[in-house]
Amino acid sequence: MAAAIAAVVGLTTLTGPGAHAADNPYERGPAPTTASIEAARGPYAVSQTSVSRLTVTGFGGGTIYYPTSTADGTFGAVAISPGYTGTQSSIAWLGPRLASQGFVVFTIDTNSTLDQPASRGSQLLAALDHLTRSSTVRDRVDAARLGVMGHSMGGGGSLEAAKTRPALQAAIPLTPWNLDKTWPELSTPTLIVGADGDSVAPVSSHAEPFYTSLPASLDRAYLELNGATHFTPNTSDTTIAKYSVSWLKRFIDDDTRYEQFLCPLPRPSLTIEEYRGNCPHGS
Repeated sequence: MAAAIAAVVGLTTLTGPGAHAADNPYERGPAPTTASIEAARGPYAVSQTSVSRLTVTGFGGGTIYYPTSTADGTFGAVAISPGYTGTQSSIAWLGPRLASQGFVVFTIDTNSTLDQPASRGSQLLAALDHLTRSSTVRDRVDAARLGVMGHSMGGGGSLEAAKTRPALQAAIPLTPWNLDKTWPELSTPTLIVGADGDSVAPVSSHAEPFYTSLPASLDRAYLELNGATHFTPNTSDTTIAKYSVSWLKRFIDDDTRYEQFLCPLPRPSLTIEEYRGNCPHGS
């Protein structure tokens, strides 16, 4: 396992990134602003460590990104799967981006690049289990506050993972693909991100029916990117990052300071084709 590599990140000098309200012990970082959640890096310096596939079971290894400081105690965590034929490099940008906002992030490789969504869902859960039970950073993770993300078949896999493990607190499928179109069983707050120009997993037959099949009572949202393709989540994207950070903060950290970016529902813009959801979100 590679030694942790510290990356210098941060927007400003803070009086402790973890100055948080006493009524929510899970809050991490300063009060958010539009600028802070759109920034390439958040308030936390980030370290990373590689996990060899030879040292794990159930998935193909990966890279863990985590806040360097231990001053704020434990953090929520999210595992992220690449899509069909992809490797962790295709979703690597999300690792430091999300970790710098106060999460432990595990970008994974799958057992095979050809694995289907159900297998990717199982592998996301195996990765979370490794992260919380066996990894070198397990003491930094709150095992009760976990989420999943994924691109394409990995996005379909994140739905599968949430279906299998209802205790997950957030799921974010990115331009997801799955042959199963209905997800009424889900109880995990879910943000589905589609792309208006997706020709691989067109929103009309993937992201949109996935969203509409979710229980109406569920904390759910559908973000359709404007001027985007199936592969937009493979490179750094401010809109994806902004709403992913807000969703993970709101539901993994129960941090209502981020509600302002989700409700009222964002309106169409140069980067947003459409946004649907239910407001206000439950506690």
